[in-house]
Amino acid sequence: MEILAENHALQMWLLNYGSFALFGLLLCGILALPVPEETLLVICGVLINNGDLRLVETTIAAIFGSIGGITLSYILGRTAGLFLITRYGRYIGMGKKQLERTHRWFERFGKWALFIGYFIPGIRHFTGVFAGMSTLHYAGFAVFAYSGAILWVITFLAIGYYFSGHWYRIVKYINAHIIYIFPLVILAIIAYLIFLFIKNRAKK
Repeated sequence: MEILAENHALQMWLLNYGSFALFGLLLCGILALPVPEETLLVICGVLINNGDLRLVETTIAAIFGSIGGITLSYILGRTAGLFLITRYGRYIGMGKKQLERTHRWFERFGKWALFIGYFIPGIRHFTGVFAGMSTLHYAGFAVFAYSGAILWVITFLAIGYYFSGHWYRIVKYINAHIIYIFPLVILAIIAYLIFLFIKNRAKK
């Protein structure tokens, strides 16, 4: 199939190292390293259909790799990210009140971003960090982030298993345009921080 021919390196990693490679690649990918996660899962679906990978082992490895990646992102946000914001946030208008507002927003609405964000390339790499920085309780984080990971993994494995001959162009398009999505996300974050800074200065 064409998707396998165009992603020979990923295919060989999966065939040689199986579930261990899938777990590691997804964990690193969710941490924002350059791994084409959707393509990887679709290829796994194709290989399962071909009998080259086992369904249960592959699905478990994919789910735990995704969960592990976003959990590490949450921990980084809760530790290093929160430390930086607490110490230097005042320079960009992120004081204690702003952090409390962010926390309340994440408690009410942000949890859904954890769930839906998996399906938006570029977004899922930041939701865990922001959840940690907002001090979202781990239980709330886990329910939405982990259920989102399970749905995301099963969706793209199923695409590879059932529709690989028709869907590879869509996955190829997504990965080709990730380079444009990341700058937009960064610009949106910067714009929001500038807005908070101006709003904070106007109150003084």
